[in-house]
Formats: sequence, structure tokens, C-alpha cells
Amino acid sequence: MRLPARYGPVLFGFLLSGLMSLVVSGIATLKALGPVREMPGAWIGAWAIAWTIAFPTVLVVAPLVRRIVAAVTEPAGR
Repeated sequence: MRLPARYGPVLFGFLLSGLMSLVVSGIATLKALGPVREMPGAWIGAWAIAWTIAFPTVLVVAPLVRRIVAAVTEPAGR
């Protein structure tokens, strides 16, 4: 079963924001706490907060970033 293509941009933002916030919160949590036993639990808590902010931010900011990229790059096929 596959999703309709119209959900592609939202799914892309969901996955991208999830993975990026996972990596960044993991690095930040490790830097803040060091390699301690409580680190994985703290990481998941930080990730949950980060993802709740990252997902809607990606959806709002992505169109602006696409316009900026289009303005500073040559169109395909040139």
C-alpha cells in the first residue's frame, strides 16, 4: 500500500525533521550530559520536544528555502 503523491511533501518533512532532530538532539544531549546511563532517556525526551518544533517549522520554512534555492541556481537543462 502506497500513499498518494500529494502527501509526498508532508511525508518528506515528517521524515526529514524526525531524523535531523534525532541526530541533533542526540549530539546536544551527549555534549551536555556526557556518556552517562541516563543519556538515552534524556535524549528521547529532548528529541520528542525538538521534533514537535522541527516538523511544523520544516513545513513552513521549506517553501521559502525552495524559492531561495531557485533564485541562486540555474534552471535544469541549461
